[in-house]
Amino acid sequence: MRHRVAGRKLSRTREHRLALRRNLVASLIEHETIATTIQKAKEVKPFAERLISLARKGTLQARRRAIALLGGDRRIVVFEDDQWVEKGTVVGKLFSEISPRYLDRPGGYTRIIKLPKRRLGDNGQLALLQLVGKDQIRGRIKPKKKATKPKTQAQDKASKQVSEGA
Repeated sequence: MRHRVAGRKLSRTREHRLALRRNLVASLIEHETIATTIQKAKEVKPFAERLISLARKGTLQARRRAIALLGGDRRIVVFEDDQWVEKGTVVGKLFSEISPRYLDRPGGYTRIIKLPKRRLGDNGQLALLQLVGKDQIRGRIKPKKKATKPKTQAQDKASKQVSEGA
């Protein structure tokens, strides 16, 4: 029986789950949106939210705690002009760019958007894990406009008379 046992095993050992969670959160901070399975996204979301809440404090102790939770401070490197350029670190971006966005927000820094497609190899359901409040949100589905109906027959007749009279 699994009474009071929280979390998903994800077919991995404890150490592998910890490394997976750290890598996914570091990638989320670096790219601000990642595509993964729904189960992994649900498992990583509380960890990412906890790190952002920690970064909102902005203290040296909070920065050291974030480095400890992430298992080190990974560098952000991009390929520009035929060479690799270092743009900073994951913890640096977390504290300098991401945490100021959420100073007035009490929680809910990430969102999970289910994708309609499945992974080719094992038919796993895919999802986007994103930081909330990003200006350009990739993969977001716009809501459809609802058709407006008149509430009563009298309103319907009135709207027809207005359109015929004009």
